[in-house]
Amino acid sequence: MEGVSTTFLIFLTLRFIYLCNMLSGSSRLDQLNLLSIDDLWAMNRFPKLMSLPGVISPPSPSSEYENDEVSSPTSSGAVQERRIVVSNQLPIRARRNSETSKWSFELDKDSLVLQLKDGFGPQVEVIYVGCLEVEIDVSEQDEVSQILLENFRCVPTFLSPEIHNKFYHGFCKHYLWPLFHYMLPISPSQGASRFDKSQWRAYVSANKSFADKIMEKTIPPSQTRFLLHSPFPSSEIYRTLPVRNEILQALLNCDLIGFHTFDYARHFLSCCSRMLGLDYQSKRGYIGLEYYGRTVGIKILPVGIHMGQLQSVLSLSETAEKVKELREEYHGKIVVLGVDDMDLFKGISLKFLAMGQLLEEHPHLRGKVVLVQITNPARSQGKDVQDVENETSSIAEEINRKYGDENNGYKPIVTTLEKFAFYAIAECCVVNCVRDGELCFGQGNGIVGGVNDKPKESALIVSEFIGCSPSLSGAIRVNPWNIEAVSDALNWAICMPEMEKRLRHEKHYKYISSHDVAFWAKCFDQDLERACKDHYSKRCWGIGFGLGFRVVALGPNFRKLSLEHIMTAYKNTTNRLILLDYDGTIKSQASVNKAPSDIIISVLNHLCGDPKNVVFIASGRGRESLSEWFSPCEKLGISAEHGYFTRWNSGSSWETCSLAVDFDWKRIGLPVMELYTEATDGSFIEQKESALVWHHQDADPCFGSSQAKELLDHLESVLANEPVVVTRGQHIVEVKPQGVSKGRAVESLISALQSKGKAPDFVLCIGDDRSDEDMFESIYRSSSSNPASLPAIAEVFACTVGQKPSTAKYYLDDSTEVIKLLIGLASASALEPKINNASDSFEVIS
Repeated sequence: MEGVSTTFLIFLTLRFIYLCNMLSGSSRLDQLNLLSIDDLWAMNRFPKLMSLPGVISPPSPSSEYENDEVSSPTSSGAVQERRIVVSNQLPIRARRNSETSKWSFELDKDSLVLQLKDGFGPQVEVIYVGCLEVEIDVSEQDEVSQILLENFRCVPTFLSPEIHNKFYHGFCKHYLWPLFHYMLPISPSQGASRFDKSQWRAYVSANKSFADKIMEKTIPPSQTRFLLHSPFPSSEIYRTLPVRNEILQALLNCDLIGFHTFDYARHFLSCCSRMLGLDYQSKRGYIGLEYYGRTVGIKILPVGIHMGQLQSVLSLSETAEKVKELREEYHGKIVVLGVDDMDLFKGISLKFLAMGQLLEEHPHLRGKVVLVQITNPARSQGKDVQDVENETSSIAEEINRKYGDENNGYKPIVTTLEKFAFYAIAECCVVNCVRDGELCFGQGNGIVGGVNDKPKESALIVSEFIGCSPSLSGAIRVNPWNIEAVSDALNWAICMPEMEKRLRHEKHYKYISSHDVAFWAKCFDQDLERACKDHYSKRCWGIGFGLGFRVVALGPNFRKLSLEHIMTAYKNTTNRLILLDYDGTIKSQASVNKAPSDIIISVLNHLCGDPKNVVFIASGRGRESLSEWFSPCEKLGISAEHGYFTRWNSGSSWETCSLAVDFDWKRIGLPVMELYTEATDGSFIEQKESALVWHHQDADPCFGSSQAKELLDHLESVLANEPVVVTRGQHIVEVKPQGVSKGRAVESLISALQSKGKAPDFVLCIGDDRSDEDMFESIYRSSSSNPASLPAIAEVFACTVGQKPSTAKYYLDDSTEVIKLLIGLASASALEPKINNASDSFEVIS
């Protein structure tokens, strides 16, 4: 394909869930439905748009670039790579000329968004989409947009002041951001606001504005990467969010989700398990979540800093001059450096208190040690920010008054805006955040230090609660809440032997210089390819609208089973076999009462009443409960306990499988299960005639899953020499005889029908879990291989419940749709089905 290969990187900063429906040239749709949380990143590749749910087809080559206003296919026919970086704020500084009233713009060299470009290589075109830091009048927006696009490859998004204030200063900075930093909105006076639906609407509206702007200027994406540049809270905190599922489901539309630390990733995975019922798997060192047929990759890697820029600034002549001035000013003193934003979670006041504690306990350091605090302007506004500023100022004044010396001009704590020059003279840097996910940029003195390529070997103190802490193995780690411990760490950093300081510094420098922002970008590129390697062989569906839109990746031959599609085959055949799983198929798993409803009984009786039909319930449940529940269905066949017991109708006797089974193994397995049941609150044992099942669906999701894994290993060990198999299913661990499966049962049924001269020419098989996959495989084998014992079945409809990877070629969304389909089939036997408005209330009348 000739043209432009576009990838776009979304750098989101606690700002928005970004919603759009998108399609690629490889039949792949991705809805970019992203959450931004004080600095969220995602990266995408693309080609074309779809706005309605349904099957996604490839765009025609001729239409690929019709609306691409940013770039066009290269004349040489080569595929040019592109990255589109989307952030809340463009890497642009804007100023209005007071005399001409014209706007002037320049690139913000300090913007991390801009620095990412170095990780893409010179051959990659980079375009930026985001807001400006200033408000532009509506009459000037078109002109400004043109200037920014032509001169800086930037596409501005303009938000009204009301929307921007509600979505950013309201929902993001005063609700979402505190919550992700473990501050619950118990009282507004504490700095965190309670959930406000109008702010949430503004939040979504802002995202839609970004989405619309992207789709105006680009062709839509097919791969999505995302990095959360913030902590992700534990499930106990996150679950308080009223829109918790919307945000999780939005993130899961990405192909790759990145976190700074394993703790943050673990919290995210725990939330997915507890709130969405999703379990992750680790394979060859990579973590993945199965979600709607796609494997969503989980990446753990902190974002690096731009080493080249730091070195270049430190090597400037004006920087050297400033360093010389500072060395003269602080001659004979030990400079400790802090670099932080002014907000609640940076722990600046705790750092100041630790400095006071140091001077109190070590009087000889008074007049010698100076804490220089570089404070970046607050990113938001409000009472909470003002309170932090007042508190830090008050503590600094008190410490300076108590331990300073006005005669000698000595102040223990000095605040300033100067940055890079202090990196070169500081002996120690302190990052004392009480909760933060961003990279420890402030430790530049301990990492880059020095001027003119002469590294300064400085000590580094970092909080245990900052995202980069696990990566900096040479740092002195502290609990910022323990003021005495931080004071001791300061004293140790000041008095540290030069050899140890050098060794620690070498560790830092090696890691930071090799794991810079370019390294991060390349790693994410590689992991995205790995995460998406099998996506192009699947068919993608767009399901739902708005916040409910989902991207479903399915096999190329996998589609939804419609009544119209199956009805023709149903009417034209005479020997039909209908196989139905029970739990999760014709009866919802969410139902408290597990017995079949009157509607289910009525539908089954109508199907069984057709002499052309043989209808079976194929379930893992015991025969006693199934016999009792379906006693009104006299012509219904039942295959219980995964086919160990079979009955053709209520008047026939139960048949057992032909396998010779010894159940002495139960005396070994049952005590083991009882041990785990006692230790796992909410679990219980189901004793079947042929099997034992340990259930943990009512236990704590994480603990229950962990216990299930341990139980599986334990049972496999003690039953290794027994004729049984131990399997793990959805919230269960089951032990059953070898050779017993629904697949074997189906083969026996088909064989028995053939021996009666009623070889099936139509098979409908519907199920929802792993045991039903055995049925699907057996049916397809019988229809394709056609061995002597099995007929070649003319019409086969194997259908799974839920959009997920399956051997079946068809799917239905849930048990409600299954019942609707069965009612439709019953109508072919001169029945008139009537469906009431309530989705769980069906009535079939003759």
